[in-house]
Amino acid sequence: MNIKKAEFVVSNTDPGKCPGDGRPEYAFIGRSNVGKSSLINMLTGRKGLALTSSTPGKTQLINHFLINDEWYLVDLPGYGYARRGKSGREKIREIIGAYLDEREALTNLFVLLDCRLEPQKIDLEFIDQLGENGIPFAIIFTKIDKISQSKLKENVDNYKARLLETWEELPPVFCTSAEHKKGKDEILDYIEKINKKL
Repeated sequence: MNIKKAEFVVSNTDPGKCPGDGRPEYAFIGRSNVGKSSLINMLTGRKGLALTSSTPGKTQLINHFLINDEWYLVDLPGYGYARRGKSGREKIREIIGAYLDEREALTNLFVLLDCRLEPQKIDLEFIDQLGENGIPFAIIFTKIDKISQSKLKENVDNYKARLLETWEELPPVFCTSAEHKKGKDEILDYIEKINKKL
């Protein structure tokens, strides 16, 4: 899939105010500082589409971008940012939960994981909740340019092994580098394949 057009549509905290035209939505989520904005900009080929920041936890709204007039790319707030404080984290959790529960147009959720880290409890718990709620998702490992290929394989295998402790089968897994544009074609082809089945 080639992205010829990507435009910002709306930001808000209420899933009920998200676009109601029924176009499929592909949402991206991850812990703060996982490289979500950089990945979205890389996928769309638009440098400033999603705002990147050296300060984690900047995305606090549900952001809809219309892609090729066909589907929405949805940028969700990052979870687990400690400096938000308990009430701030709770508010973000409610926004994310409401979106995941209420959006019938949500077609697939991409869960972003930093490939440099050991399996994180907060990510594993979030993924298990997706399974319990029947939300279709795929996993994207980010920042693969920051570690060696052997370490990448080891970390990805560790994650898969942890997931297989509770999952019968694994979701699709993608490895990406926003800096080197790796994984772009695979993710966009995956979205296109789903869209053709809708």
